[in-house]
Amino acid sequence: MAIAERLKMARQMRGLSQRELAGRAGVSANAISKYERGINIPGSGVLIRLSKALDVKIEYFLRPKTYHIKLEAPAFRRLEMSHKEEVIVKERVRDWLERYLEVEDLLDIDMTSAFRMPLGYPIQVSGIEEIERVAEKLRYEWNLGFDAIESLTDLLEDRGIKVGVVPAPETFEAVTFWFNSTPVVAVRDGVPGDRQRLSLAHELGHLMVLPPEDMDTEEGREKCAFRFAGAFLVPESIAKMELGERRTRLDLFELHLLKHKYGLSMQAWIYRARDLGIISQKEYHRLFEIFSEKNWRQREPGDQIPPEEPKRMKRLVMRAYTEGIISSSRASELFGESIERFCAIEEERHGGFPIELCH
Repeated sequence: MAIAERLKMARQMRGLSQRELAGRAGVSANAISKYERGINIPGSGVLIRLSKALDVKIEYFLRPKTYHIKLEAPAFRRLEMSHKEEVIVKERVRDWLERYLEVEDLLDIDMTSAFRMPLGYPIQVSGIEEIERVAEKLRYEWNLGFDAIESLTDLLEDRGIKVGVVPAPETFEAVTFWFNSTPVVAVRDGVPGDRQRLSLAHELGHLMVLPPEDMDTEEGREKCAFRFAGAFLVPESIAKMELGERRTRLDLFELHLLKHKYGLSMQAWIYRARDLGIISQKEYHRLFEIFSEKNWRQREPGDQIPPEEPKRMKRLVMRAYTEGIISSSRASELFGESIERFCAIEEERHGGFPIELCH
């Protein structure tokens, strides 16, 4: 990919206009336009200023390989996202996946056969209630039993699905798409762990379930994926074991404790209880009125579940660096942040590690 395309991608990732970038880099907007169209090539001094203005490494502009990654708008799960926000998300997801693919190439890792769709999946359902059995069947196929899933991110990565967490506007939730024969899931950074896990399970639902013909709309597909997410994280038998077959009321602290046990949000537990006939529609509305009145819909009360972190790409970059395949500067570019910042975050998260990489 030429410097011109890289420059445009980096600018769009930051949500900057050509004029805004020109002001930050100390060049004219006309010069930026010519660089992006490939009419002129920025000299080394200008390239350094552009990299600082865009907060990317020089190596970003010099990545040797082009990956034809397509992200179509219908694949996004989002609220009312502006065109500018959509472009930002697309380019950030594309940048993350390019770095992921590049480190696999450096290590000569062939991922074309890493993911295997379970036999018979995706499954076409005739009604939304049938999704309960689809989720249970997938648990059986993946030898998960009925226990709580400790790390959904690790599970998906171990099954050959690429998982990324990207900084994005609050209007974005998640996106799922295919690159060659590999499913790719990206979710928004900075959300509580239970909400993140629900997004990941929701996106898995899009991969594993085909909706009934009368629900084959965007809204219908979303409802099916949401039902799958709840059923996959907390199967019907477990939900009824924890809550009982029938309840007149649910207690909020009870739901909070269950959230921490299964990594499923309190609100998703309320949905599960309603969908499985454990509580009435009236009790369902009562509980959600409380969440709305208390402004708990986006961030639930009490101590939060930490978000999960995809680890595979980090391990691969560290492997390439340790083996001397890449320099520290190249490692920084592949991490998407400086080695110093990466180490500061990881040392705090992991009690002093990584040692060799940072020291």
